[in-house]
Amino acid sequence: MPVYEYTAYDQQGRKRKGITDAGNVAAARQKLRETQIFPIEITESATDRKDALPHKLPLGGVFKKAGLREVSVMTRQLSTLLGAGLPLVPALTTLVSQTTHPQLKKTLAQIKEEVNEGNSLTVSMSHFPQVFPPFYVNMVRAGEASGTLNLVLERLADFNERQQELKTKIRAALAYPILMFLIGSLVLFFLITFVVPNITNIFKEMNQTLPAITILLIAVSGFLKSYWWIVMIIAVVVIAFVRYALTKTTRGQYLWDRIRLNAPLFGAVHRKMAVARFSRTLGTLLQSGVPLLTAMEIVRNVVDNRLIAD
Repeated sequence: MPVYEYTAYDQQGRKRKGITDAGNVAAARQKLRETQIFPIEITESATDRKDALPHKLPLGGVFKKAGLREVSVMTRQLSTLLGAGLPLVPALTTLVSQTTHPQLKKTLAQIKEEVNEGNSLTVSMSHFPQVFPPFYVNMVRAGEASGTLNLVLERLADFNERQQELKTKIRAALAYPILMFLIGSLVLFFLITFVVPNITNIFKEMNQTLPAITILLIAVSGFLKSYWWIVMIIAVVVIAFVRYALTKTTRGQYLWDRIRLNAPLFGAVHRKMAVARFSRTLGTLLQSGVPLLTAMEIVRNVVDNRLIAD
């Protein structure tokens, strides 16, 4: 009897993972529900499937990772070909011949071979998670199940294009304040290291009594001018430590996400981006026929903020 791996939630809302045996996926789902476990994903165990492990493609050198723009163009092309009545394998063959991106071309060629051998497009794409994330694969699965693959692919292309447009707008909105901050930092550094020492010499020649704050500024200026390399080393070490603490530890990740949400100016932009990504992704998934629990789990992984995801 086949063995299935599942991801599910129990009655208390806790996420659980495990394995179960059943005649098919539907039977496995029913078996779990009878024990008050509600599955959101069921896949055949790797021990029962030779093709269960994802393929790994070289990402360095000429195999630069396919970006959102390349995947979006490919998706729209596939949608157009299928909408014109072309069968899936010939459509994939056409895509392989038209695609210029090395990694994406190699990926599509392998997907075409797997589909030609009898695999579904969903299973074939799931073997390349570095190109097609779970969100994409579940959309394709819903399209294949409902017989509207070309429409779902069109929605995917529209979604990716809107995501790219949103990223471009956010970068444009943040470019000016970041540029002003960098220019201000450079001007401040120039004033402290070059202008202040010259003014200090003038005051010394005049034998003027200086305020305490001015004396402190002169001392800082002299230290930076003489030991700037020490300051640079300390800054690099501190930045590396803070980055590790905020990105490699769970507690730090939550702290960093809280800072990003509450930061002046940037916090509002980050919140709007997270809400827009959540709403757009969930709407696209539900519109394409993906079950609500599965859609919520996918959206949880798409939102780039642990506080919002939880």
